[in-house]
Amino acid sequence: MDINDILRSQGGLESIAAQLGISEEQAMQGATALLPSILTGFGDRAEGETQSGAGGLGAILESLGGADLTRNVVGPQPTEVGKGNDILGQIFGSKTVSRDVASEASQTTGLDPALLKKMLPIVAMLVAGYLSSQSNRPGQSGGLGSVLGQVLGGLAGGGAAGGAGGLGGGLGGVLGSILSGRR
Repeated sequence: MDINDILRSQGGLESIAAQLGISEEQAMQGATALLPSILTGFGDRAEGETQSGAGGLGAILESLGGADLTRNVVGPQPTEVGKGNDILGQIFGSKTVSRDVASEASQTTGLDPALLKKMLPIVAMLVAGYLSSQSNRPGQSGGLGSVLGQVLGGLAGGGAAGGAGGLGGGLGGVLGSILSGRR
């Protein structure tokens, strides 16, 4: 199961729509536009840790709830978006980058940047929860970085090394159909 299956099967799209008072189509548009930047942020952070010899993103995600981050979003209780903002701080480094991501997504979708800013931590929690659950599976070696590589490789058709631009280009159509539950 990959991250797209989680968003579809766990009700991520429906949860985003319900929490933000928008249609599922708008939730799909926003998540599709935000997800490449979030995944690239995770990838950049994991790559930086590998190069510096530092571990930590996996431990940070676990301290924020690990796999329960996804359940926090799709469950009946209000989503603790502070955890999503903490994740964004870890992968983007500043609120300015988060605002820029929302602004760029707004330009491509036509959705209000304020709405996308609210959506960003929720999508980050869905991704982080999925990555945490997969990296802790029995038999999964390589931890978070390995799982992230698999997700990026699968989503980009093996071309994850292309960075944000290359990743974003190939993901729009794929994520659009997957987030809405259609293939």
